Amino acid sequence: MHKRNRWFVTISLIYGLLGGLVALTQLIAPGLIPGNVARMHGHIMLLGFILMMIYGVALHVLPRFSGNALYSERMANWQLYLANTGLPLMIVGWLTLLNWLVLAGGAIAYSAIVLFSVNMLFTVKPNGPWR
Repeated sequence: MHKRNRWFVTISLIYGLLGGLVALTQLIAPGLIPGNVARMHGHIMLLGFILMMIYGVALHVLPRFSGNALYSERMANWQLYLANTGLPLMIVGWLTLLNWLVLAGGAIAYSAIVLFSVNMLFTVKPNGPWR
């Protein structure tokens, strides 16, 4: 497995633990975490835990299933950097209630989704006619 894909899986698990901790903290002491905790928790779990796991597994498996090499390793590396810049910015934005920071982080995280989509579309495209 490519080192970058391992990073995606490892970071995913860390986000899963963080998201669970946020949820437990909110249940035990509801006012302890400032800001918009529900949105923060949801995005930590969905963008952090679930999507990072999808990134790591898909970047490893889909090229093998399609019989093609990954279209762009460089694009996948940038995807890692952008995804792990955008989500922390969003988290800080919700903690501090700074909507511009949430927006900036969301735009950066979305750009990682776009890179992933383009990379996967070109990776799994058929080499011959559609069957």
